[in-house]
Amino acid sequence: MSSSSNLRTADPAAPAEQRAAWRGQPAKPGDHELPSPLRRSCLLGLLAAPFAALASEDPTSRLQRWGSGEFRRFGFLVYEATLWAADDPLRPPLALQLTYRRQIAGAAIAEASVDEIRNLGLADETRLQQWGTQMNRLFPDVRPGDRIVGDYLPRTARFFFNGRLLGSVDDPAFARAFFAIWLDPRTSAPGLRSALLRRPGAA
Repeated sequence: MSSSSNLRTADPAAPAEQRAAWRGQPAKPGDHELPSPLRRSCLLGLLAAPFAALASEDPTSRLQRWGSGEFRRFGFLVYEATLWAADDPLRPPLALQLTYRRQIAGAAIAEASVDEIRNLGLADETRLQQWGTQMNRLFPDVRPGDRIVGDYLPRTARFFFNGRLLGSVDDPAFARAFFAIWLDPRTSAPGLRSALLRRPGAA
């Protein structure tokens, strides 16, 4: 009587080469499997691809270019601004690109934004403090040539830095107040506002 302990069965979880060896057959080319670490890397790469595409999204691609102009402080060029919008440049969706020409700390950008919103009277101090904290977390230090794009959607404002998504502030009141810095008739830079709102094709 043969002992059942001498019988070997192929484990379904074993590698293809080992299962074939147990059967006394050579492994087929299609039976080869990637090592586990490499297989995981490939799967993670495929899963991450849609998110990488989202992170590098260009918010200006769905809009038409309107006007552009310069912002100067004490005679020094700080940044160049360009507006993209649909039919109405004062309503979302729209996007504003700032191309910086000077080195500025992200905290200084956030602080200046809070000061401008305060001067427009669009929020109380409690809300301004909250928005300032959020912008401090979002805005990076910039160097000449760096670009920040603000994407104004109906209920949120998203921010991109050199084509990469920084994050968003999901507060309609913040979105309105932030873009009012440039687009409100009471802006501190009326010349830049006029240049941004110039209709495409206008002389």
